[in-house]
Amino acid sequence: MEPMDTAVSDRSGVRGRTRRAILDAAAVVLAKNSGASLGDVAAAAGVGRTTVHRYFAERSDLLKALGADVLEKVAAATDRSHLEDGPALAALERLCQELFELGDALTLVFDESLVATWNWEGWEEDTDADRALSHLIERGHAEGAFDPALDVDWIVQTLWSLLYVAWQRGRTGGTKHEALSLCLHTLRKAASPAP
Repeated sequence: MEPMDTAVSDRSGVRGRTRRAILDAAAVVLAKNSGASLGDVAAAAGVGRTTVHRYFAERSDLLKALGADVLEKVAAATDRSHLEDGPALAALERLCQELFELGDALTLVFDESLVATWNWEGWEEDTDADRALSHLIERGHAEGAFDPALDVDWIVQTLWSLLYVAWQRGRTGGTKHEALSLCLHTLRKAASPAP
């Protein structure tokens, strides 16, 4: 019997669940207060501060792990969207829905000053998810599904802007369903060619 990869076993067992709880709590706490302490994160995760320190010795270690976690979540959301399947507009809507579900992790992405201050690695370069979205928009242009006057970058920025507005709407009293519905409706209208 071959030995189990330590990294895999750490992420799949109790250690993995505890690490996941800490990262999820950190996203919620830091989305509300970017200056929150490790003690605040520990309290939200339902663990002691020493437990957080066992996983992340310094606040900077937690922030670095959180940045990598958000990139992984965006990549997974992109994969689940199957951007190569069906009409481009339908694929873009699926991606929008998947990204909307990222919740508080999504809120962190919108604050570029946090990303810069926290020195998140990998955020300066295009990822596979970025390239997949660009390819989808190019395909949408070729299909005639997206307004040719709107370049790839404009549609990407519009998508992220709409997600920000939708997530804020959901956080400030609107229902999640309403916020997502408005986001998708606006995305359709914004990206589609003029009649």
